[in-house]
Amino acid sequence: MCHRVDDVMRLCCELSANQQIQTTVKGSGKGAAAAGGLAFAGGLIGGPLGIAVGGAVGGLLGCWMTSGQFKPLPQIIMELSPQQQQKLYDGLMAVLGDIQWTDLAQLTALVMGNTTLKQQLTATLLGYVSKELQAQVHYVD
Repeated sequence: MCHRVDDVMRLCCELSANQQIQTTVKGSGKGAAAAGGLAFAGGLIGGPLGIAVGGAVGGLLGCWMTSGQFKPLPQIIMELSPQQQQKLYDGLMAVLGDIQWTDLAQLTALVMGNTTLKQQLTATLLGYVSKELQAQVHYVD
């Protein structure tokens, strides 16, 4: 059973790497608060020009505060606790149904060859990341 969980986690890594998905966990709110708060304070102190200066400084501060918090989704998946991996596995197995595979290569080929299944698994994965990990998902351009 353990190798099946590992196969499904690695499949998730493959799916998210192919789509170049990154996540940030609870970091964007801090950056937005810094930008908004300094824009507000600048407006109180310096009027319209203060809003512009405060927003610019706040934006830079927010950028600095959240730097390094965006991680590739495969990294997030591999850092999940065993309990979190099991919960994700259970959700993904509901989509996979009774599909049988012998190794990761066969599972990957089965999923990548079926567009509908690939989309359903990706949606389930992103739903888990958003709901359970409270992370925001970003696609790298």
